[in-house]
Amino acid sequence: MKITAAITGVGAYVPDYVLTNAELEKLVDTTDEWIMSRTGIRERRILKGDNQGTSVMGIKAVRNLLDKTGTNPDDIELLICATTTPDMLFPATANIISNKVGITKAFSYDMNAACSTFLFALATGAQFIQAGTYKKVIVVGADKMSAIVDYTDRANCILFGDGSAAVLLEPSTDGFGILDQVLRTDGSGEAYLHQKAGGSRRPPTHETIDNKEHYIYQEGATVFKFAVKSMADVAAQVMERNHLSKDDVAWLVPHQANKRIIDATANRMGVGPEKVMLNIDRYGNTTNGTIPLCLADYESQLRRGDNLVLAAFGGGFTWGSIYIKWAYDGDKVAARK
Repeated sequence: MKITAAITGVGAYVPDYVLTNAELEKLVDTTDEWIMSRTGIRERRILKGDNQGTSVMGIKAVRNLLDKTGTNPDDIELLICATTTPDMLFPATANIISNKVGITKAFSYDMNAACSTFLFALATGAQFIQAGTYKKVIVVGADKMSAIVDYTDRANCILFGDGSAAVLLEPSTDGFGILDQVLRTDGSGEAYLHQKAGGSRRPPTHETIDNKEHYIYQEGATVFKFAVKSMADVAAQVMERNHLSKDDVAWLVPHQANKRIIDATANRMGVGPEKVMLNIDRYGNTTNGTIPLCLADYESQLRRGDNLVLAAFGGGFTWGSIYIKWAYDGDKVAARK
């Protein structure tokens, strides 16, 4: 029998602190009306406190996942952390998460492809399941974007927030799970969206810090145009090659970068707003937290057999789409423990 990798559970965590548009009005020259009309974001969560990194959120999301699914940490064989903001260059944030949640019989590592990493990590984790190598794999998306946001830059500081969510992958022989994917990269996008310093090319110095080179840099108009076309193209391609009509798609699960990009993707697919998962208004762009946070927020509405199309775009440029046939009724999660 053909083995596919099914998502069998979702866990999530967002920090308590809420950064509203009204508060941003006091930091930069902007208004709630302008932010909402351009991005669809009303507020975002921020991880506060000393020595609080991305792993803090990843740990809580994975613990939530293990608890909801009744999974023993010893049964997990692989954990992949999709993150653009690791706690440190090494060890991997995935190693820190695994240790803190008691996953001691697995191996773990980080992946980084900017905002597309969760999709890339999901596709990677699925390969271990489909090959029959492992039976329980966790993919966690987590980012503390507030750590690399310049809160004097009104173009970028309005966009990003902090958050994390995780999924459990297990084998299915009933045709549920990850059924197809289109993943792409175009490295010429480096010039338009990047963090200038902090890596081996430009290690931290007084000069790089003074020049604010450790924050997100993007040329918004170019990124927006490429994101709109790329996300819409791959989502439509996944639908076409799997013979999915707009009526066949139960949910579009888009990366929450900008509501205008989300709307353009949905329009290209012919999917109405009632089928689009949306939480950008409450969380902003949490980078690799966006898609799994959507799955967590909408879990109770998901039904076994639902066709989901996931789509993302990120720095690199990177982008992709994954077709999933959902494996369980989300409103019966409590009964599954």
